[in-house]
Amino acid sequence: MSDHEHLGHGVHHLDAHYIQPGVASFYCVVEGDEIAIIDTGTSNSLPYLLTFLDDNDLSVEQVKYIMPTHVHLDHAGGAGVMMQACPNATLVIHPRGARHMIDPSKLIEGTIAVYGEDKFHRLYGDIPPISSARVIEAKDGDIFKLGERPLRIIDAPGHAYHHYCVYDEVSQGIFSGDNFGVSYPNLIHNDKRVVIPTTTPIHFNPEALQTTVTQLMDFKPKRIYLAHFNLLANPKSVVNQYKLWIDLFVHLTELSRPDDDAGVGRLIDAIGEALQEEFDFSPVLINTQLRNDIQLDAEGLAVWYRNRG
Repeated sequence: MSDHEHLGHGVHHLDAHYIQPGVASFYCVVEGDEIAIIDTGTSNSLPYLLTFLDDNDLSVEQVKYIMPTHVHLDHAGGAGVMMQACPNATLVIHPRGARHMIDPSKLIEGTIAVYGEDKFHRLYGDIPPISSARVIEAKDGDIFKLGERPLRIIDAPGHAYHHYCVYDEVSQGIFSGDNFGVSYPNLIHNDKRVVIPTTTPIHFNPEALQTTVTQLMDFKPKRIYLAHFNLLANPKSVVNQYKLWIDLFVHLTELSRPDDDAGVGRLIDAIGEALQEEFDFSPVLINTQLRNDIQLDAEGLAVWYRNRG
């Protein structure tokens, strides 16, 4: 199976091969002889970008924009090496994230503190700094054009304060980063994709996320380009399920009281049980494919719970 797929409208999906295939996506939008890369995967994702360009008779010189939706390293970790490889590219980043791309040392230190040095290098590889002269801070409503094709920035807190989404007028699609949740293609219930919030540490804000989701749907998108994972068609059909699960995550957190490791464990169990009960997901699926997501979600919800006003 190819690591890249044309989704129509000049939008190409690439598997970032983060942890394993089928976990994280990034996208190339091709318009005429110009390319925008939206999200980047990690530094280990660069070979998949180069293969895609070669397979489609495109070149690194045609890349105009590199646009990580936010600076979590499964979305922006590859920005530095891709900027090195693409000499004409400009990095388009949220104002709250720009300093971490120009000087990624704190991102690197914080991630090593969580994962350890060996796992960090295995997962993320090299993360070089990006010259401030090649960085644009993208504000809400800003438009970046590929030829005459507008890509509109939507300031989108909820998953993280340094997050934006991108509305593509041509495809009537939104590149949502993590703000429209996680929906792996095999997670199906009643013939619909199941969408689960992603509440990883440290900036999850349920009220802001609900507002952002409403704002995204105001664009009446026909498709959502998910970071985890691939194209979500007909988002209108699943948005109510997703919004209900944002509220359910909050409810489960309050019941679990994750003030300590035991509380986080209770929350992990509660999320797994809710997924099994509501969607008939098997314990094997929950404990294998979704295990890492649930663990990170519980840790992020615990941070929110401890810091809420």
